[in-house]
Amino acid sequence: MSKLRLGVASIVARAAAAVLRIGGSGGTSAPGKVLLALAPDAIAQRSAALARGCAVISATNGKTTTSTIVAEIMRADGVTLVHNRAGANMAGGIAATLNGQRGDFGLFEVDEFWLPSLVEQLHPRALLLANLFRDQLDRYGELDLIVDRWREVVRSGAGARMVLNADDPLIAGLGADADQPLYFGIEDETVGSTVAQHAAEQACCPVCSAQFSYSRYFIGHLGHYACPNGHVARPTAQITASEIRLRGLSGSSFTLTIGQESFATELAIPGLYNVYNAVAAAALASSLGVSSDKIIAGIAAARPAFGRAETIQVAGRECSIMLIKNPAGTNEVLRTLASDEESHDLLIVLNDQIADGRDISWVWDADFEALAATKRPIICSGSRAVELALRLKYGGVEVERLELYPQLDEALAAALAANGGRLVILPTYTAMLEVRELLVARGVAVESFA
Repeated sequence: MSKLRLGVASIVARAAAAVLRIGGSGGTSAPGKVLLALAPDAIAQRSAALARGCAVISATNGKTTTSTIVAEIMRADGVTLVHNRAGANMAGGIAATLNGQRGDFGLFEVDEFWLPSLVEQLHPRALLLANLFRDQLDRYGELDLIVDRWREVVRSGAGARMVLNADDPLIAGLGADADQPLYFGIEDETVGSTVAQHAAEQACCPVCSAQFSYSRYFIGHLGHYACPNGHVARPTAQITASEIRLRGLSGSSFTLTIGQESFATELAIPGLYNVYNAVAAAALASSLGVSSDKIIAGIAAARPAFGRAETIQVAGRECSIMLIKNPAGTNEVLRTLASDEESHDLLIVLNDQIADGRDISWVWDADFEALAATKRPIICSGSRAVELALRLKYGGVEVERLELYPQLDEALAAALAANGGRLVILPTYTAMLEVRELLVARGVAVESFA
């Protein structure tokens, strides 16, 4: 493809982005789709021009937060980033990012299903594969399909250093096809359990097909495991977290070990799942040659990404927005809320648009029973608000505590009018974008990515 064609396509795509912004849309993907329609090789050409190359992150849960932490680390290292920070992680979003930003290093979170084709075009220096949980079964199918696609990416090499989660047997098993993979994980067994969560996957030994035996579960099927017949076990992780202290919605502290060195580390993003994200970010940065002091500084500087436990002042109240989208992630959000010492008002929003997944049966695998012991009212909203309220009722939440407002603007107004302390909003993906739009309209959020 000629430079002239790419140049003309880039101008047209930027013009489309400008029109979308004038119309009130963030234009995170549409300009990229325009660019690719006019110049199909644009991603490969633009990424090849990045002076310091790029890195790719993929996972079912935590891609955006992990990318946010990595971005802070790379900035501490003096890098100028080209980064899809809004989370538009398919081809259109990646193309729009490459066309709309200037920098010397690319940092891209990539959708699980799009990973093979985008890695082939981006040729990353490092590829972080963080976890795989059941998510959007109507779109992805069972996890085996994704594992098979990812295994082909690892086998192809693509010139990337593979950074893998030792605690996820679905991910760690990919290391057999990688050249010197770098593993990360959690060593502190006190934050785990000897009992599997209801939403845990059944991970099996690739040699004998026996179900793995676990000495500790951390999140879903993430933990310390081994084949009962001695064939396969969790690999040794080089980047780890230990001495973890979770502080509810305030964040956490832990000891981060990088090779032979250990560092006291502070993280302002709450939850054990975000400790995983921080350790994953440290591992990716380490694979890129970033020094330990820059890694620690970047983790300390990281703040919640858009909708991922970010807190905004609204109508004189603290309002925290925590994305929920599948059983494993929702359980960790609920665990984080349960560990917080404050009382909260809750607004839960369940949508079933394509980006959420049309199949909402996952709510029956999430442990909403944890909310039965709380006392505050719970407002249910979204296109599937009735089904959400039914799930909470069967989870032991008294019907008298449930309030139903299918229209989100009405639900948010009712939630903010309550006299409680912090308001916690638990939205699915498209609901999160809608919440953000409403907060922008109120003048309490400064930008929108919808």
